[in-house]
Amino acid sequence: MQDQSSFRHAHKDDSLDLREQFDKYFKYWPWFIISVIVCVGVSFLYLRYTVPLYQASATILVKDEKKGSLESELSAFADLGLMKGMKSNVDNEIEIIKSRSIVKTAVKKLNFNIYYYTEGRVKVKELYEDRPIDVSFFESDDTFYTKRQSYVINSKTESTFELQTTEGKPINVFKYGSTIRLSNCKMVVIKRMLSSKLNNQDFSVTVSVNNIDNVVQGYKSRLTIAPLNDKSSVVELTLNDPVAKKAEDLLNTIIAIYNQDAIDDKNYISRNTQKFIDERLQFITKELGDVEKEGESYMTSNRLTNIASDADLFIQNSVDFEKALIETETQIKVVSSMLDYLNGSSQDDIIPSNLIPSDKNGSNSNAADLINQYNGFVIERNRIVNGGGTPKNSVVINLNNRIDDMRKSVKESLNRLIASLKIRRSDLQAQDNMLSGKISEIPKQTRELNVIGRQQKIKESLYLYLLQKREEVGISLAVTSPKAKLIDEAKFKNAPIFPKSNIILLIGFTLGLLIPFLIIYLIDLFDTKVKNRQDIENNTIIPFLGDIPKSDTEDEIISASSRSSSAEAIRIVRTNLEFMLNSVPENRAKTIFVTSTMPKEGKTFVAINLASTIALTGRKVLLIGLDIRNPKIDKYLNVPAKGLTNYIVKSGQKIDDFITKLDAFENLHVLPSGVIPPNPADLLLSPKVDEMFETLKQQYDYIVVDTAPVSLVTDTLLVAKHADAFVYIVRANYLDKRLLKIADSFYQEKKLPNMAILLNDTIWRKTYGYGYGYGYGYGTEEERKSWKGKLFKKK
Repeated sequence: MQDQSSFRHAHKDDSLDLREQFDKYFKYWPWFIISVIVCVGVSFLYLRYTVPLYQASATILVKDEKKGSLESELSAFADLGLMKGMKSNVDNEIEIIKSRSIVKTAVKKLNFNIYYYTEGRVKVKELYEDRPIDVSFFESDDTFYTKRQSYVINSKTESTFELQTTEGKPINVFKYGSTIRLSNCKMVVIKRMLSSKLNNQDFSVTVSVNNIDNVVQGYKSRLTIAPLNDKSSVVELTLNDPVAKKAEDLLNTIIAIYNQDAIDDKNYISRNTQKFIDERLQFITKELGDVEKEGESYMTSNRLTNIASDADLFIQNSVDFEKALIETETQIKVVSSMLDYLNGSSQDDIIPSNLIPSDKNGSNSNAADLINQYNGFVIERNRIVNGGGTPKNSVVINLNNRIDDMRKSVKESLNRLIASLKIRRSDLQAQDNMLSGKISEIPKQTRELNVIGRQQKIKESLYLYLLQKREEVGISLAVTSPKAKLIDEAKFKNAPIFPKSNIILLIGFTLGLLIPFLIIYLIDLFDTKVKNRQDIENNTIIPFLGDIPKSDTEDEIISASSRSSSAEAIRIVRTNLEFMLNSVPENRAKTIFVTSTMPKEGKTFVAINLASTIALTGRKVLLIGLDIRNPKIDKYLNVPAKGLTNYIVKSGQKIDDFITKLDAFENLHVLPSGVIPPNPADLLLSPKVDEMFETLKQQYDYIVVDTAPVSLVTDTLLVAKHADAFVYIVRANYLDKRLLKIADSFYQEKKLPNMAILLNDTIWRKTYGYGYGYGYGYGTEEERKSWKGKLFKKK
């Protein structure tokens, strides 16, 4: 084709077409709207049912002891190094306030390990000041506070309530204030008279006792203490909690406990510190003894003295056993070879006796003796025969009999020897396996002893460290007495710090846009099917002839009255073909071949409708079915099956005898494929095919040929020389883009003359990003679909 600019751009623009990208995503605008609505709705639900988090804060002034009496009090102990590297007093006090003991004392004092809450339809609400009851637990065992335990209290009357398990199993009905004996504690339920948000006469409250250590750890993780600035001793304490008043009360209690501890007698602190260290020393001493006993027990149970020497002994023994095992294997092979030799030898052959392996016990000497006796008889017999004795000589006969008996005895002896050697081999293998097992255990035993040794060293170092710190901590804590002045008592902020509604809604809106964008992007990324003209132009340099929208019916045949989008598209293709064929002489038919890469791409549909559309212009058109392996035209048009192959095979037949004129089209004639031959390719090489085309080109204005797919068979290439133009069908949403390389190679190698691509079975839209497609729906009534149908229709 000389003028390719009529069908495609001269070159591909490598720059990003922003408008094209926008159109690609904008056609899915209902997805974006639904996604935004859903995500924002989920954000509202999240804000509605997420438990909010409030923040309470307090401010205290910490006395800087470096400016007070601490320096003078410790000056006498300067030689002990107590004044070196001391942290700022503010930092020390922050660590004390955040200590687990302070927080735990506050939690215990406020009973914050006991939770009261009511269960709504979705959200669980914790009760604090508005709880209708108070529950106390006492005389509990050691395991009571180590795991979570919950009970449900349902009010019955003014003075009674029902106690249930969380599974709904009733325990009993009790009076308020009575002592309830449970399996591991006692419980008392007191009714509160103030309850602003709950009906004090009708309520159901779940009481949960949580592990106090977990509760303390939770509050510690949410407690923040920091100085307001580097040069100030003013410290701000903040605490986050779902119940604002609880955070406020806990902060005030922590400050009160801290101040109470600060003003305690320094000797009291020293004694308690010393007691703590003594207890730790006692505990570490016990642990150290346990570790030493563990090492001793391990050595005893594994019968170990010195792992290194034991390993050397095991290895040496294993080497000896392996040598003996190899020696035994060799002996078995030698004896077996002698037995084979004996079985294959005659009475005249001498058996070598020096090959019999010897052992320390001399158990193999019997076989050697028998062989020597045998050899002696053979030598004696041979000497008599060589000296002139005949085989019938009585002495020779007697020797032959004795030789036969000795051969049997030697065989039995060798078989017994092989059996005994195999038994010895099994014993050696078992002993070697036992030693190998012991050797393989040595690394594990070494590692386990190292673990025990490390534990022992750790305990020893910790023990010595505590001994040292018992004196140091006693002195340093005895003279330390920090104090704090409360500047602002704890107060909570009315607005929750989490969740932030504006941020959550923004995230929901952003996700609503991002999710469909990613889905569309991934669908487009992993979809390798040809979609539109752009996919063809991005993967080939073949001219683009046009596209045909999806037909309303599978067997549509375009008539003069057809106004469907596919009919209009075929007419446009017909017009474009006129430009492709303008160089063909007027005195012969313009031959158009229709092919495709794969079957089921619609080449037969295009060929039939292209022929019918050209026939409607008054030109005489012949439609030939040249796909003789899979003929479809005869069934599509309901014409006789006899056709091209029958003409080629039978001599004396005229091609006109197999051409059928269609009644519905005045100028359209059909030459079906005929019966399916066993040798299609050979048949197409017949000279009658060339004669047929030369004859038909003189009789018709246009010849449209439906050929076989080019990727499967060579039929189309065999007759391609008769074509004036090749319409290469590519079915949208069916052919893989990678298969366009086949068509591109045919174009570049010029195997298919005057070739152009026709995109078939496209989805009609207002625009494809190129501005074409408008005419396909002009003058027709497009079926109206609901927005749901447009949203979920096949893309």
